[in-house]
Amino acid sequence: MYARLARWCFKHSWYVIGGWVTILVVGVGVFSQVGPAYDGTFTVPESESLTGSELLNEYFGGFGGGQAGAIVFKADAGVTDEAVAAKMTALFDQLQSEMVPGGQLDGLSIQSPYAPGGEQLVSPGGQIAQARINVPNAIDQTKAMEMGEHINDLVNEKGLNETDGLQVEVGGAVLGSFEPPESEVLGVAFAVFVLIVAMGSVLAMGTTLAVALTGVGIGAIAIGLASHVISVPDTAVTIGLMIGIGVGIDYALFIVTRYREALGQGFDPEGATAVALDTAGRSVIFAGFTVVVSLMGLLIIGVPFIAGLGLGAAMTVAVVMVSSITLLPAALGLVRRKVNVTKWRGVAASVFIALALLTIGLGLPPLLAGACIGLAVISLLIGYLPIATPLKNSLAPRREVPLRDTVWYSWSHQIQAKPWRYAVLSTLILLALAVPLLWLNLGFSDEGNFSESTTTRRAYDLISEGFGPGANGPFVLITEVDSPADLQVLGGLSQTLNATDGVAFASPPIPNDANNPGAAIIQLQPTTSPQASETEDLVKSLREEVIPTAMAGTALEPKLAGATAAGIDFTSYLAGRIILFFGVVLSLSFILLMAVFRSLLVPLKAVIMNMLSIGAAYGVVVAVFQFGLFGIEGAPIEPFIPMLMFAIVFGLSMDYEVFILSRMKEEFERTGDAANSVADGLAATARVITAAAAIMVVVFGSFMFEDSRIIKLFGLGLSTAVLIDATVVRMLLVPATMQLLGARNWWLPQWLDNILPNLNVEGEHHEPPVPGSEDADPEREPVLA
Repeated sequence: MYARLARWCFKHSWYVIGGWVTILVVGVGVFSQVGPAYDGTFTVPESESLTGSELLNEYFGGFGGGQAGAIVFKADAGVTDEAVAAKMTALFDQLQSEMVPGGQLDGLSIQSPYAPGGEQLVSPGGQIAQARINVPNAIDQTKAMEMGEHINDLVNEKGLNETDGLQVEVGGAVLGSFEPPESEVLGVAFAVFVLIVAMGSVLAMGTTLAVALTGVGIGAIAIGLASHVISVPDTAVTIGLMIGIGVGIDYALFIVTRYREALGQGFDPEGATAVALDTAGRSVIFAGFTVVVSLMGLLIIGVPFIAGLGLGAAMTVAVVMVSSITLLPAALGLVRRKVNVTKWRGVAASVFIALALLTIGLGLPPLLAGACIGLAVISLLIGYLPIATPLKNSLAPRREVPLRDTVWYSWSHQIQAKPWRYAVLSTLILLALAVPLLWLNLGFSDEGNFSESTTTRRAYDLISEGFGPGANGPFVLITEVDSPADLQVLGGLSQTLNATDGVAFASPPIPNDANNPGAAIIQLQPTTSPQASETEDLVKSLREEVIPTAMAGTALEPKLAGATAAGIDFTSYLAGRIILFFGVVLSLSFILLMAVFRSLLVPLKAVIMNMLSIGAAYGVVVAVFQFGLFGIEGAPIEPFIPMLMFAIVFGLSMDYEVFILSRMKEEFERTGDAANSVADGLAATARVITAAAAIMVVVFGSFMFEDSRIIKLFGLGLSTAVLIDATVVRMLLVPATMQLLGARNWWLPQWLDNILPNLNVEGEHHEPPVPGSEDADPEREPVLA
C-alpha cells in the first residue's frame, strides 16, 4: 500500500502539489473572511464555582462570575479631583453607551467608582481607583481581546495618559492583547543550517522545509476554523505551530534521508520513493499516529479547554503527517536525482535566507533582513552569468564512512564495555534533574506574570499598590434567598468573614432586587494574590469550615465563585485526573511497542526511560518557572501543562524509540549478535536522530523569546525533554541497558506473541535492484550521504 501510494504521488506530482496548494489557498481565503473564535474560558464540571457562576448568570446577569477586567487609574491630585473625575466619567459614560445590545461592547458591564456604591473602588489613599468590567463567559477569547483593544484605543484617543499626573491602564488578562508568535522563524532559520550540514544538499533541505511548512500552515488554519465549532484557546495555535514545525521537519528528514539512501543503492527515483515510503514512511505514520493518540487522550479529562488544546495540536500533527506521505513523494517526483546535486550558489543563497529569518526572529531592523535577501538573490543570479565564479561549482560528494568506522560505533562500544557504570550514571543525572518536581505547585499564574511593558501588568501593579494584592482576585459568595430575614443571616456571615484571617474585606449582602430578593451576593477580597498558596488555603477554609459553621441551622447554601475560585477548582479537578491520563497513555504505549518489537522487556524499559526523561524535563520547568531562576518571576505551574507536555513528549519520544530500536532489532535478527547489533543500530541512526533532535530543540527553544509565560514554559519544557531524550537516554541509557539484557531484550512469551497483532513499522527489506530491472537506475550517481 505504501509503495503504491508513493508511486502514484510520484507520477502525478503536479496534481498532488496542486491539491495541497488549493487547500492552502482556500483555507487562507475562508479564514480571512470568518476569522477565529478562540475561547480561553475554563469550567469544571460539577464544581462549586460553576454552580455559583450559574446563579450569578441567573440573578445578576453574570456580574462577578465571568472573567474580570478593569480600567485602573492613578491621579497625583486624587481621583476625586474635578478635572480627573470629569475626564474619567466621560470615558466610563462612553463605554457604558457601547455596552448596550448591538453596541461594540455588547455583553460587558461596568461598575464605576463614581457611581453610587462605588466608594469601595477607590483606594484608601484616594490616588488610585478602578472601574470593574465584567466579561461573561459567553464572550469568546477573540471577541474579548478585540473589546480590550477598543477600550485601549478609546483611552489613547482621549489622551488620558498624556494628562500630567494621570495614568490610565486597562487590566485583566481577558482584555489583554495576544501577539501572534514570531519566534518560530528562529527555529526555521536554524533548521536551514542543520539540514544543509546533515543532508549535504540544498534541494533536499528546501524540499524538507517546504513540505513541513505547508502542512503546518494548513494545520494552523484548521485550528482557527475549528474554534468556531469547539472550544479552542488562542495558545493552541502557538503550540500547534511549535509541534508542527518540529515534527514536520523531522518526518520529512527521515523520508528524504531514506530516499537518498535508496538512490545510492541503485534504485531509480520512482523506486527510491517507493522504498522510502515503505520504510521510513511507515515509521512516520506510526510516530504521528502515536502523537495524535496521546493528544486525543486529553479528551478523557472532560474539560473543553483541555480538549481544545489537545485537538488543536493533534490536528496540526495529523496534517503534517499526511503531507509527509503524499506531498513529499510528489515533490521528489519533481526534483528526482537533483536532490543529490548542490552548487555553491545554492549554499550561499540558503545561508543568506537563514540569516534574514534570524534577523526577523530577533526583531532586528528590517533593513538587515532585506539586505540578506538581496544577497541571496545576487548569489543565485551570479551563478547564471557568463563569468567564471566558484558559485557555479558543485560541492564534492561527501565521503562515505563505513558504519563500523564511525564515532558513534566506537561510542556505543565504549558504553557497552561498562554498562552498569553508564546505566547508573545516566539514571542519576535524570533523577537529579527531576528533584525540583517534588515541590511542584499546580495553579494559575496571573497578570502579575505579564511583561512589565504591557498595560495589563501595569494595571495589576496599580491595583496591588492601591488595594492590596488580593484585589486582583476577588471572590463572590452567592446564594438564593426566600425572605429579608435571609439577608440578615447573610449580614452575620459578612461580619464573620471580615473577622477571618486572610480576608481583607467582605461587603454587606447585596440582593438582586431590594423589594423582592431572589438571591444575594457578598463580595470578598483576600489579603493575598490570586496565585499565592495562602489564597488556595483560604478558599478551602471558607468552604469547609467558616461558611458551613456560620450557616449551620439555616437553609442557605452560599457558593464561593469568581475567576480565582474557578481556577482553584480547575486545578483540583485536573490534579485528580492526571494519574488516570498518565496510566492510559503509558498502557497504550506499552502495548503498541510490544506489538512492534515482539518483546516484553524493550517496551517496559522504554516506558520507564521515557518517564525518567519527562520527569527530568518537568524538574527543569519547575526550577525555572516556579522557583524563578534566570530572572523569570516565579509562579505556580498551570495545571494543564504537565498533561499536555506528557502527551506531546511521550509521543515524540516514541519516534526516536522506534527509529533506533527497529534498526537494533533488524541487526540482531540478521546476525544474532546482541552486542554488535546495538552498536550497529546506534551508529546507523545517530546522525539522523542528532539532526532531528537539534532541530526540535531549537524550534521549541525559540519560543522562549515569546512574551506569553505559558508559551515560554512549553518551549523550555519540550526543548529540554527532546534534548535529554536524544542525549542521555538514547546515547547512554539505551545502549547500556540493551547490553545488560543482551538477547533477553527480544524475549516474548509464546502465548503473548500469538495474541498480539503484528505491527510492521519498518516495511520489508528492500534488496538493491539488479541492473536492468524495473527499479534499477540507468543513470546511477553517487549519493551524498
